Amino acid sequence: MNSKNSTNKGGYKDVFHAFLVEKADYEGVEEIPCIKTSSHLPERLIPFSKALSSTDYNQWVVFYEHDSQIVRIWNQPHRYLEKLKKFEGVITPDFSLYRNMPLVMQKWATYQGKAIGVWLQNEGVEVIPNVRFADERSYPFCFSGVEKHSTVAIGTHGCIKQLTDRAYFEKGLAEMVLRLEPKTIIVYGTAPDSIFEKYKENGIRILQFDSEIAAYHKAVNA
Repeated sequence: MNSKNSTNKGGYKDVFHAFLVEKADYEGVEEIPCIKTSSHLPERLIPFSKALSSTDYNQWVVFYEHDSQIVRIWNQPHRYLEKLKKFEGVITPDFSLYRNMPLVMQKWATYQGKAIGVWLQNEGVEVIPNVRFADERSYPFCFSGVEKHSTVAIGTHGCIKQLTDRAYFEKGLAEMVLRLEPKTIIVYGTAPDSIFEKYKENGIRILQFDSEIAAYHKAVNA
């Protein structure tokens, strides 16, 4: 398959982006692509939409943005490859998993993020897997493709403000820790002690980074 042109040997357009997972290993019934987690840790993060115009490459690119901003990496991955390769690394795309989404859509969103991650990795980019969960229905597949005893990234923005959302987040986080036993959790957004302190006490390193909105408010109020 000619991955550069996203066309197979018969000349048909690769509408499923199979080239992304040509070299992938898979995990689970859904065959989610497996990420080989980078041993490096970020010191700074930049959202994908801002990274496209940035020349400050001493940071990691994250995709904790509205799906309308990040779906372009799925639609045209080659368009952004050379730019992303200039940065220190990438945390895999955070396609949304909502509790009221049909389960097949949640599985597809999980697959998309991991497929992009595997492809970037095979192109020489340092990669850390993002983990996004919804409710208990997502647990059989949302942790697939992520190495145990390693580093994972999660986003809390919009997930813990409302009591109901917070309860689902805390339950999903506990399930993630139980299944993956991570050494480090990168948190994009707030990381209140009421949620994360017990994991710190159990020896998990928590690396917290402010979201763009929080960083903006801090700058304004400084």
